[in-house]
Order: sequence, then structure tokens, then C-alpha cells
Amino acid sequence: MSANASTVPNNVHPSLNDRDVVFIDGVRTPFGKAGENGIYHGTRADDLAVKAVRGLLERNPEVPAEKIDEISIAATTQTGDQGLTLGRTVGLLSGIPKSVPGFAIDRMCAGAMTAVTATAGGIAFGAYDIVVAGGVEHMGNHPMGAGADPNPRFLSEKIVDPQALNMGNTAENLHDRFPAITKERTDRYAVTSQNKLSKAYENQQIQPDLIPVAAKRPGEGWKVNTADEPPRPGTTMESLSDLRTPFRAHGRVSAGNAAGLNDGATAALLSSGQAARELGLQPKMRMVSFAFAGVEPDVMGYGPVPATEKALAKAGLSVDDIGLFEINEAFAVQVLSFLDFYGIDQDDDRVNRYGGAIAVGHPLASSGVRLMTQLARQFSEDHSVRYGITTMCIGLGMGGTVIWENPNHADFGSKA
Repeated sequence: MSANASTVPNNVHPSLNDRDVVFIDGVRTPFGKAGENGIYHGTRADDLAVKAVRGLLERNPEVPAEKIDEISIAATTQTGDQGLTLGRTVGLLSGIPKSVPGFAIDRMCAGAMTAVTATAGGIAFGAYDIVVAGGVEHMGNHPMGAGADPNPRFLSEKIVDPQALNMGNTAENLHDRFPAITKERTDRYAVTSQNKLSKAYENQQIQPDLIPVAAKRPGEGWKVNTADEPPRPGTTMESLSDLRTPFRAHGRVSAGNAAGLNDGATAALLSSGQAARELGLQPKMRMVSFAFAGVEPDVMGYGPVPATEKALAKAGLSVDDIGLFEINEAFAVQVLSFLDFYGIDQDDDRVNRYGGAIAVGHPLASSGVRLMTQLARQFSEDHSVRYGITTMCIGLGMGGTVIWENPNHADFGSKA
């Protein structure tokens, strides 16, 4: 593509550089509960991803499908209807021209986040101008770890603590490491997450980015799903106090203060600054930096801390510059360990304004783009915020963080 200043549409921010990576739009399916009683029981995983991609392109008709340079779709369990190089198969099933290539990503919970950062690198390098990146996880069809065969050396050579292979155990380990994070605190955080999501639904802040999905459950008729299934509005501290702690007797992690098992898909459209100008696309965010980091697998929930430290250093920013935090709530203790590290109160208004995965669900590899989509909408609502982050812990001891800039801020594009 070639850029010509005289043809730049008025609605595209003039401070964009040609190789800036910008988030144009993001969507997702409503998230469902995994299992026989879930809304997507009987629905294929790849069909969920197709719904998200088709919905994304229908919302952005100014982007010709043949101009897409790459499709990257993530899944944690890449077998069956989540296998066969998802980026390519989803592209073909979505009706995108066969000339558009695609590939699959696996970084467990950070699959969609990695799909975004991997293709963003291609945009920054000049290999791509427009990409579609996202993820899907049908945990009803593919329980986490199903069919996996961990190398026996992990245990025999003590490379990985046995507890690291169960995410709930790693959350209990975080409680051990940080005794100030009590079950009372995590339950209180979980109640707040449910309340925030309910309020966001009341304010129509979630629905605009949901793509309706028609699904037929075995033995039942068709239904168009337009809302998330996992939320438990009206959750109270009392209702959480009696839940069992399945990972440890008298433990602290329960179904109430952790994300559930879920099905769902996400998709995002990213472009170069150059392509945004040529096509008249209005960016919702600009990527500032990203980083991934490793931690001991048996405390995998701590991964967002070193990942955020790396991303902030790469951006030349401090945590005080961040006006919004979208933190994936795999477990409440994981979020609180991050907030405590930075001295941020768990009720701080900058944190997960719409609630998080404890309420809305966490279909593993799809969740990274959900965080981005919610941050983008918050940017559009709050022009006083310049920088925000999306961050998440990752199974087997990793964390990932992406820092974004708000194009609605008065200083957008200027040096920090």
C-alpha cells in the first residue's frame, strides 16, 4: 500500500505512523458454560470461530476481505474441531478468499493475545497491513489437557512441580506465598466482579461487541444466543462462603472466586497506520509495547507481574502512567497478587471496570481479545485515560501483557 497525505480521510488520526499497529475492532460470541447443559453443547468449536470472524468483517465493510494479509486463530487443545490449522480453516469457512493464508497459535490462556502480538510484529515489520487475530475454546468438547501426554521428565527430573499441571493447585500455592490474600478478600473481589458485569450489561457496555450465535442443543430446538451464560448476578459473600474448595481441603480457591469452564470465540481486526489511512479506518487503540515472561510453573498466576514490568520498561512507562487495567480473572488470588505488587487497591476504579472472567467466563485461548475489546470500549468512554494494559496469567508458568494507547486522548501520538 502507498500513503498519500492528500488522500488521508478526515476521521483517521493524523499522528499515526505508517508502521504503527492499531486495533480497529474486536468482537466475540457470547460465552457459554461448558458441558451438556451449556448453550453450545452440540456446536462445533470452529463454527464458533467462524461466527466471530464473519461478524467482525460484517461490522467493517470498508475492509475488503481480499486485503487481509493473515488470519491467526488460537486454541489450547488443538484437536478435533479445534484442530487442522484453525486460522486457515476458519478463513475458508468464513468465505474469505482462498488467497488469504492463516495459521494456528497455542499459548494456552494467552492464545488470542499471542495471535494479536504475533501478527502485530508482522505489521510493524512491514509484512502485513491488515490481519484478523483471535481465539476459540470449546471446553465442553475439549476439556483442558484432554489427550495431552506430559513428558515424564517433567516430574522425574523435577523440572515442573506436579501441582503445576493443575491450575487450581497453582492458585492455592499463590495463597500460600501471599498469606495477606485471604479467602475473604478473594470472595469479596469475586462479588465485585459479578456486580460490575451486571452494571455493564445494564449500561449496554457489553452487548455492542457480542455477535449473536444460533445454536441447537441435542434434543432441543434452535436458539439465538445474545448474552453470556456464566454470570451469576446477585452473588453475595454469604453464597460464596459455603462453596467447597476442590483443590485443597479447607483451601481458599472455589468455583465462586475463579473463572469457570467455558466455550466461546473472539476475533480482532488490526492494521498498520498506513492501511488505516488508506481505507479510512478509525483506530480504537494503538499498540505501544508487549511482553511475555516466565515464572515458576507452580505459581503460574504470578506471571502478569514480570510480563508487565517488561512491557512497561520497553514502553518507557511506569505503572503510574496506566489509567485502565484489563486483567484476566482466571483466579481472584492471581489478580490480587498483581494489584498488591503495584500497591493498587482491589476496588480501584481503573481495574476491570466491566467485571472480568470470574463473572463472564474464560474460554482459555479466546480471552485475550475479550480483554482488548473491553479496553477499547472503555477508551472510547473515558478520553482522560491515555494508556491501558491487557494482561493475563498463562498455564505452565507464564504471563503476557500488552500496553495500548487511547487515540481519543489529547496527547495521543506524542512522546511520553
